[in-house]
Amino acid sequence: MRRDDRTTRSATPVEGAERLQKVLAAAGVGSRRACEDLIFRRRVTVDGRVAQLGDKVDPATAVIQVDGERVVADTRLVYLAMNKPRGVVSTMDDEKGRTALADFLDRVEQRVYHVGRLDADSEGLLLLTNDGTLAHRLMHPSYGVPKTYLCEVAGPLPRNVGRRLMAGVELEDGPAKVDSFRVVDTLGKTAQVELTLHEGRKHIVRRLLDEVGYPVSRLVRTAIGPIRLGDLRAGRTRRLTNAEVAALFKAVGD
Repeated sequence: MRRDDRTTRSATPVEGAERLQKVLAAAGVGSRRACEDLIFRRRVTVDGRVAQLGDKVDPATAVIQVDGERVVADTRLVYLAMNKPRGVVSTMDDEKGRTALADFLDRVEQRVYHVGRLDADSEGLLLLTNDGTLAHRLMHPSYGVPKTYLCEVAGPLPRNVGRRLMAGVELEDGPAKVDSFRVVDTLGKTAQVELTLHEGRKHIVRRLLDEVGYPVSRLVRTAIGPIRLGDLRAGRTRRLTNAEVAALFKAVGD
């Protein structure tokens, strides 16, 4: 086969395949012309292979990357951030009739599931998606995706509290520790502290602070891996950007 033939041949046709530039444009990467330019400049890979103009892919199965960042081409997949209010249970539908996550998702047409949980008394960032593979990786402890929390406790705090938590404390189900700890603010007899950990055990943040003598009066999750709560209002959801979704895939090594 001549060199020219090798450099212009298309990927093996598959059922449901579409031209790569069309798939990229539908995923929000840019216009078709801009996507063609990305392919021409060898900045796009499909299933680990450098893509070529004329390639066709199945958006439901192809692993597409631009400059090494994952692009989700399957338009059926949904990725949402939600600010769970206090008092809402982290289930889609509660058998006891309590306010649940589905009560805030009237405008979401696809059926989505929450990634992990926050107890009813806690609030803040939850991720919701119908991408089961990504959800599993985000929740599995082997991937070590960090989560950040802002907590209110009784103040003032002695300096050794953070050192104790980062060194590790013994809980009834084994030792646990935080990755980072800092005092954000102190107001009268109340202190705000921020801590980050990759543990996923039930009530782990409350139990850690209880163990060092500072029970939590308010707990807000402010980040999951690269995704931050920001100024999203309580009870609201927003769709993650392409860059945020790519960052989540990167966080789990995909």
